[in-house]
Amino acid sequence: MRGLKDKIIVVTGGAQGIGKATAVRLNEEGAIVVVADRNVEGANQTAAQLGGRTIAVSLDVSSRESWKDAVTQIVDRLGRIDGLVNNAGVTRDRSLLKMTDEEWNTVIDIHLRGAWLGCQTVIPHMTAQGGAIVNISSDARWGAFGQSNYSAAKSGLVGLTRTIVIEHSKHKIRVNAVAPGPVLTPMVEAVPEEVRKGWLTNIPLRREAQPEEVASVIAFLLSDDASYVTGQIVGINGGSII
Repeated sequence: MRGLKDKIIVVTGGAQGIGKATAVRLNEEGAIVVVADRNVEGANQTAAQLGGRTIAVSLDVSSRESWKDAVTQIVDRLGRIDGLVNNAGVTRDRSLLKMTDEEWNTVIDIHLRGAWLGCQTVIPHMTAQGGAIVNISSDARWGAFGQSNYSAAKSGLVGLTRTIVIEHSKHKIRVNAVAPGPVLTPMVEAVPEEVRKGWLTNIPLRREAQPEEVASVIAFLLSDDASYVTGQIVGINGGSII
């Protein structure tokens, strides 16, 4: 893909799942990848696996101070930031009437507040040279049983993505989101087998996505091959939403 070589790209939640697959793909394309995760051991392992110029930083995406510290480290060490992938995520599933404040707040704070803080903190370092941001939404943004917190967060990311396009296209900053269906990550693999089988009945391709399939779309959106693509929500769902 054009334009990824030597670009400095931060991937949150980069220790596993979609984040790790994205870090691997970007590294293959010649980018300088920053693996950012509160799981510091996992982030270091991913960085060591990729080798070369990849670095790891500790980051709690729900904390403004953690974002400030991480971005300061990155800019001091590498000089700039060209791309950001807001991927960090968790689930705390429970039906609406049984969901606790902690379960609601944890999911909203990591998915939605985390991406908001990330964009607030990183964009000032992109305005001089431009950049690209990819947020990770989900098919669940349309609503999913037991996921009022997750669905609200993923829907909110759509509004956040499009608002940043309106406000910062003048700085040559592109912002898009990907909206995967079920992806074979540790988070999905923890879901009961009978639930996962139910998903497949609504997916024409009759399988879950591999993390690498999502990572390839993220890499495209960050690349110069997508230089006229912004404000889009790209479904990666095997045809479950047409």
